[in-house]
Amino acid sequence: MCEFTILYLLHIQSRVTMRLMINVEVTKNSGENGISLIRRFSRKVQGAGILPRVRGLRFNSRVQSAFKVKQRALKGISRRAAMAELVKLGKAPVKKTRGGK
Repeated sequence: MCEFTILYLLHIQSRVTMRLMINVEVTKNSGENGISLIRRFSRKVQGAGILPRVRGLRFNSRVQSAFKVKQRALKGISRRAAMAELVKLGKAPVKKTRGGK
């Protein structure tokens, strides 16, 4: 008799190391054909919620550095100051604030 096992391995790349996790394991029962084994495996993968998690991590971006956050904040401040100056000169429309104040 041949023992047949399907393992689903998920590679998660972290900043420090590459981790390997076994999420789903299916072993062939006696008298079970390959197609039903694959069907049972795919059901377990769907039930474990592995694919949505991996697809969520697909476009995951790293945290911005403090310098980049500061640069973005300063750029926003200068942009708001320039817009306020244009409003004072009458070259830009007055933007309504929330709450009607």
